Amino acid sequence: MVYVDDILLTGNNPMEISNITNMFNNFFHIKNLGDLTYFLEIEVPRNDTNIHLSKRKYALDLLKDVGMLGCALVPTPMLLTSKLSATKSVLLNDKEAIAYRRLIGRLIYLTNTRPDIAFLVNHLSQFVSKPTNEHHQETMRVLGYLKNAPGIGIFFYSQNSIQLKAYSDSDWATCPETRKSITGFSVYLGESLISWKSKKQQTISRNSFEAEYRALTSTTCEIQWTTYLLVDLHIKHLQPTLLYSDNQAAIQIANNQVFHERTKHIEIDCHVVREKLNIGLLKLLPISSSLQAVDFFTKPLPTTQFNTLLSKQGMRNIYSQLEGGLIKY
Repeated sequence: MVYVDDILLTGNNPMEISNITNMFNNFFHIKNLGDLTYFLEIEVPRNDTNIHLSKRKYALDLLKDVGMLGCALVPTPMLLTSKLSATKSVLLNDKEAIAYRRLIGRLIYLTNTRPDIAFLVNHLSQFVSKPTNEHHQETMRVLGYLKNAPGIGIFFYSQNSIQLKAYSDSDWATCPETRKSITGFSVYLGESLISWKSKKQQTISRNSFEAEYRALTSTTCEIQWTTYLLVDLHIKHLQPTLLYSDNQAAIQIANNQVFHERTKHIEIDCHVVREKLNIGLLKLLPISSSLQAVDFFTKPLPTTQFNTLLSKQGMRNIYSQLEGGLIKY
């Protein structure tokens, strides 16, 4: 991986990595910094059994820059009753709006290792053109949540099974102004979270089934891309990906080879999912809504449920002994 003048090499053959490093050095004067510990604000502490990716320093620097190091701690990034709107509050002045946009941009970059704030940051980023006091207050709550545990990050196991699994969900007609739904999904390799998304859907769904099926389609496309990536890395993935959904109607229509009038308007989405089912790329399985692992990508949740899902996503805070926050792992 190359970023400007920084290069990150990975592989399972140390001799080959050494040869590549020497080859580069013959053409350019490079500095070998050894094993990966810090790259593009991402801290990478590891041992023989696991790897942890976090942006603890980045989060603390962010809090310091906006003067929030001493802010009150909050247990979740968003209140359960929050309903953000573009018109229900006073617009920020130009200077405040610029600061808001810059803060949202920095929070978006933080979501690379913090899936737990992805839903709210995605939600807040929709108001950057005309931010209000209400939106500013919500960003301050996000900072209070980050101060609670800035060291939370993604936890990978060094020894892991080569089995892809994914969870797909949606929240129907979430947006109070456009009535568009939210797609949320997460993809795992073994027990390690490797991909996720929280995004407003492009079109309005007339019922919850449509919203769920569009989320299934997005998840299926992500599974296909991940499979191609494993092939490029010469990693054999012979088993179908296990795709879990809590919507029985979506599962039944995906498995039904006959198109009906009620599915005509989402026919292309149906074809995408059914094709991947037929070729054995994935296996669609039902799951109880209470066990759905991606709920916090689609809506605000109570504290207990939020923390439960946080642990299910493979999120850990290896600095918990150093931080006196509300959340302990």
